[in-house]
Amino acid sequence: MTPKKTQIAPGIFKFSTYVPEIAPPAGFGFNQYLVLGSEPLLFHTGPRHMFKPVMEAVGSVIAPQSLRWISFGHVESDECGAMNDWLAIAPDAQIVHGATACMVSLNDLADRPPRVLSDGEVLDLGGKRVRWIDTPHVPHAWESGLIFEEVTETLFSGDLFSQIGDGIPVTAESIVPLSVRTEEMFKATSLTPWTGSTIRKLADLKPRMLAVMHGQCFAGDCAAELLGLADYYESSLKVALR
Repeated sequence: MTPKKTQIAPGIFKFSTYVPEIAPPAGFGFNQYLVLGSEPLLFHTGPRHMFKPVMEAVGSVIAPQSLRWISFGHVESDECGAMNDWLAIAPDAQIVHGATACMVSLNDLADRPPRVLSDGEVLDLGGKRVRWIDTPHVPHAWESGLIFEEVTETLFSGDLFSQIGDGIPVTAESIVPLSVRTEEMFKATSLTPWTGSTIRKLADLKPRMLAVMHGQCFAGDCAAELLGLADYYESSLKVALR
């Protein structure tokens, strides 16, 4: 359960834990991301049972107690299961999320009141700037949202582009085919009339890096990757409505 550390962009570190018992024989990985700045941010906490190894991995970069912000895509144990453990060791840390998540879950679940970000609002980390983007039901959950780091142009895409297996940390080869294969296995995405259009709006950001929750990150023409994924979901919705 020792996370693998990779710097995927200046001041952004990926911590990846591969679990071969999930979705065998390929296995499945869980990623957390540390965004450095005068106010460091952790995106995804991992589940509670991964807290200690993730904390130690983060501790190889910064003092865990210095963490200022904690965020994630939606309320699910692999995304935020250890959030209160982090709040307990980092006295200045605060959960930051969209209004829906705070209203329906985080005001009650988090041990300290979260900070609410409106759609499109930017949080200045001091050296990095993260923009909150509401993505309701994409890939799933009403409260879903993502962050875009404006300095490095990194989109933290959460469960979008989830991939089985234990690939390399960052790839320049398209991750759409394996993401489609993984979606066909898990059927994890909510198919709605707005799934495709929501992903297409993310393509308008023209990110340079996709920081994925499960699997390999992608560096390259990220807009093309997002449009390819949107095409797949729009085709899937048409099939489902026949």
